Amino acid sequence: MAAALVDSAMEVVPALVEEAAPEAAGLSCLVNLPGEVLEYILCSGSLTAADIGRVSSTCRRLRELCQGSGKVWKEQFRVRWPSLMKHYSPTDYVNWLEEYKVRQKAGLEARKIVASFSKRFFSEHVPCNGFSDIENLEGPEIFFEDELVCILNMEGRKALTWKYYAKKILYYLRQQKILNNLKAFLQQPDDYESYLEGAVYIDQYCNPLSDISLKDIQAQIDSIVELVCKTLRGINSRHPSLAFKAGESSMIMEIELQSQVLDAMNHVLYDQLKFKGNRMDYYNALNLYMHQVLIRRTGIPISMSLLYLTIARQLGVPLEPVNFPSHFLLRWCQGAEGATLDIFDYIYIDAFGKGKQLTVKECEYLIGQHVTAALYGVVNVKKVLQRMVGNLLSLGKREGIDQSYQLLRDSLDLYLAMYPDQVQLLLLQARLYFHLGIWPEKSFCLVLKVLDILQHIQTLDPGQHGAVGYLVQHTLEHIERKKEEVGVEVKLRSHEKHRDVCYSIGLIMKHKRYGYNCVIYGWDPTCMMGHEWIRNMNVHSLPHGHHQPFYNVLVEDGSCRYAAQENLEYNVEPQEISHPDVGRYFSEFTGTHYIPNAELEVRYPEDLEAVYETVQNIYSAKKESVE
Repeated sequence: MAAALVDSAMEVVPALVEEAAPEAAGLSCLVNLPGEVLEYILCSGSLTAADIGRVSSTCRRLRELCQGSGKVWKEQFRVRWPSLMKHYSPTDYVNWLEEYKVRQKAGLEARKIVASFSKRFFSEHVPCNGFSDIENLEGPEIFFEDELVCILNMEGRKALTWKYYAKKILYYLRQQKILNNLKAFLQQPDDYESYLEGAVYIDQYCNPLSDISLKDIQAQIDSIVELVCKTLRGINSRHPSLAFKAGESSMIMEIELQSQVLDAMNHVLYDQLKFKGNRMDYYNALNLYMHQVLIRRTGIPISMSLLYLTIARQLGVPLEPVNFPSHFLLRWCQGAEGATLDIFDYIYIDAFGKGKQLTVKECEYLIGQHVTAALYGVVNVKKVLQRMVGNLLSLGKREGIDQSYQLLRDSLDLYLAMYPDQVQLLLLQARLYFHLGIWPEKSFCLVLKVLDILQHIQTLDPGQHGAVGYLVQHTLEHIERKKEEVGVEVKLRSHEKHRDVCYSIGLIMKHKRYGYNCVIYGWDPTCMMGHEWIRNMNVHSLPHGHHQPFYNVLVEDGSCRYAAQENLEYNVEPQEISHPDVGRYFSEFTGTHYIPNAELEVRYPEDLEAVYETVQNIYSAKKESVE
């Protein structure tokens, strides 16, 4: 009977929505239904927010059912933005209609800003103050972020430019939030020993688009702890660690009982779960990210030690971190409580080496050198994080393919958040900004990020006058050049000096010599690089030398290259190029070629027509021959 009532009423709703008049024939039938049935109908998913607005204007009964804090608007909000529901508590009073309006407005603002970025920043990296519009937005930041995520999750191979800038904005917003959290964390007293929490902040900052949380990582570690307890129960069914409840911080004082825990840990971690030190790919940043250590079950000494330390402490074993040179270790006290201890009263644990327990002499054998007693001492959270970030910084300096130097930029930000007066790192940051051309939007303004950094360095260490002066001079020269810049250079294929240009922007090409796949995003009628580059790249050995067209290409390995025309050929099996900057230049991938976005098309207005002709000749002919 109830089902029949619902079906009958559902037939009335469309007519009601269309006419929106109290005199509609089915209105009396509808409003006389029980409230639960009406709510069920209105929440069925067949009505849009606009429909609900019109329904609520028909009579008092429906207006009351569609009140802002009721189930109907809550369901509209949930269906439209399901990922936001986790931010609301079931006990909170929420006016869902108002939330809907605010979220809708935030979405429109987000799209407006994303749409403006390509026009503003196509010719340069997004500058230091390029995100000022975002920082001044009204409304909850989570709504703005949610819209950016919606843009990133748009299906298909379209809206590539929108996705490119939405990703940059989301990256910035999340990093700012994480950095603020890290700075607050670093203000905790020295006895605050949440090593895992600090490591997760580093992980989050370097991977802001990944869904990483301390809660999730702790849950994964808790599941390992459960496995250790299961093994421990087989060793000693009355072990006190088995009685610990989640969140307790009790410590076991008996060495024998501690040893049983460590034995159980080693069995679970290294024998059962197959965790191991990553000797084969040691210099990989993933080894330092705790969520990746848990996923890949491998890491380097410091990350493996933090995992081992966290598990041991949850089970009552008071291990401590040791900032040992070249190989991070943990120490396990063997001395009596309250006694005066030296370095020989500890056993040192190598979590990278399957939990092997070492003496002082064996520690020295491990690194091949004698060290002072001070290096066997325990270190606080900040020192542990400093070493982790220092490792990332070293890896960032080694980057070759990633021309944005994102890891180096992230690790510099983190290091300077902890130690803001490190002169050499401030100089490195200034040089990096200068190298990448990351300038504020109005670069003739003297309040530049680079100049701010350089002024700070000069205050800290006047001895750096030469290096600072050099960078200041080049910064000011850049400002003068920006003042003199003219409008956009437009390259017409029909111009006489471009008659030798064979290929067009957006075409998928293959390098004849090196075999890489790439997409063209710019071209010059002849090589425009300097004499030194031409000499270093041995361009004169090419049959046509530098007097031939050269092409700017985005390569599938993430690099950007400048290739001679004679070294390129059409890729007969075109595929998407997974380069991080594709969206900066192109709006869509069609399956055979890329379509330039509005900014790139302005610079090469005749190329798109040439691309269509090429695609017709090359790929259509290939398809016909196959058939």
